[in-house]
Amino acid sequence: MNAIEMAVKMEQEAVDFYIQCAGKTSNPVGRKMFLSIAEDEKYHIACAMNVRQGKAFSPAAATPLEDMKKIFDQHKQDMLQQIASTADELDAFRVAMKMEEEAIVFYKNAAAGAANADEKNFFDCLIRDEEEHFAIFQNTYSFLSDTGNWFMWDEHSIVEG
Repeated sequence: MNAIEMAVKMEQEAVDFYIQCAGKTSNPVGRKMFLSIAEDEKYHIACAMNVRQGKAFSPAAATPLEDMKKIFDQHKQDMLQQIASTADELDAFRVAMKMEEEAIVFYKNAAAGAANADEKNFFDCLIRDEEEHFAIFQNTYSFLSDTGNWFMWDEHSIVEG
């Protein structure tokens, strides 16, 4: 199996996992986040198929972080509600972070061994997107597991005593 075929397999596994997570997530923003990232992964699959067929690669118009900002901006009130996260939801974020880390390592190796510029471009774009997915999952995990400290660190507030 070559790197492009492996990318398709990894991205499909991510789509399946993120859709499953969305179905089990009680927080509406978390659900939309998982579904948005699943859509990113579906786009990666379509791009991989194009690259495999020798077609030119062009990255998505919006980055995952831009998409996530739109979701959070649209649902600020939902985010501010204190909805307790289950251990299963937090576990899902830990698994998602691990999947993204493994994908980043694989894509960096694949980019280094790319057969042509379009393949390298494709893998470089995947690296960027997966790094953003990791950051989104990590930030969301921090928010859900320790909201008070998340606000302090995210807003860079100074605690005076």
